[in-house]
Amino acid sequence: MILNSIYVDNLIKTALLEDINYLDTTTDYLIDEEQENSARFLAKDDGVLCGIEVALRVFEILQPNGVKATVYKHDGDKLKKGDIIAELHGKTRTILKGERTALNLIQHMSGVASATNKAVEIVKGTKASIADTRKTLPGLRPLQKYAVTVGGGKNHRYNLSDAAMLKDIHVEAGGGIENAAAKLRKKLGHMTKIELEVRNLSELRQALDAKVDVIMLDNMSPELMKQAVEITDGRALLEASGGITDETLREIAETGVDIISMGALTHSVKAFDISLKITD
Repeated sequence: MILNSIYVDNLIKTALLEDINYLDTTTDYLIDEEQENSARFLAKDDGVLCGIEVALRVFEILQPNGVKATVYKHDGDKLKKGDIIAELHGKTRTILKGERTALNLIQHMSGVASATNKAVEIVKGTKASIADTRKTLPGLRPLQKYAVTVGGGKNHRYNLSDAAMLKDIHVEAGGGIENAAAKLRKKLGHMTKIELEVRNLSELRQALDAKVDVIMLDNMSPELMKQAVEITDGRALLEASGGITDETLREIAETGVDIISMGALTHSVKAFDISLKITD
């Protein structure tokens, strides 16, 4: 996934306007306008870096063509506690005003990437891939989904327009599995897939009869998932979802499912600890 620079700039400007109403009372009254300093981003934990270019862009927007940066670690690199990620030099007011916005972005993105990479490592050696969901923070979806790919995961549909996904409420409103799938298929283009959420093996068999492309096994036990894999026998992709944690991840992956989607990668991830310190 590639981040759109227009989106990134607009997001940063919104964040800066939220943080700086008309002045930075501390910085603007304390620091001379022409004072310059250097600063460095420092990793304070082990994990996967994501968002360094986004973080540096904060300072470039505040001081166009006036900030110099040297990047030592790039998105996707494994970090060790104490690693210097990047150094920058510019007006001191710029560094102080942009610090919190830059850290908010890089810490959150690195948190998502690190959590994703941990999940990817847990399922290593199985056929299962790790995917995100639409359980993202409003306005941050592009950053979060980008961070998932940086951590080695894959993106589920980006939004409601990407694919047809029949959940239980859609099936109930659409007249049952067979009717809902058939009605969708008549209207969808040949490039658009249908995914169907099932809660038991009876619904799984109905989904297979309806010839949907992907079947989501919602909150099933590993035992039921194994049976679902045997029954499906490659006729559709199987996605495990619902309440999955790092503790249950390996057992679920070993059932033979193709995809494991985890909302926790984006909606409740812990920020990765990174600091920005003046160095001169």
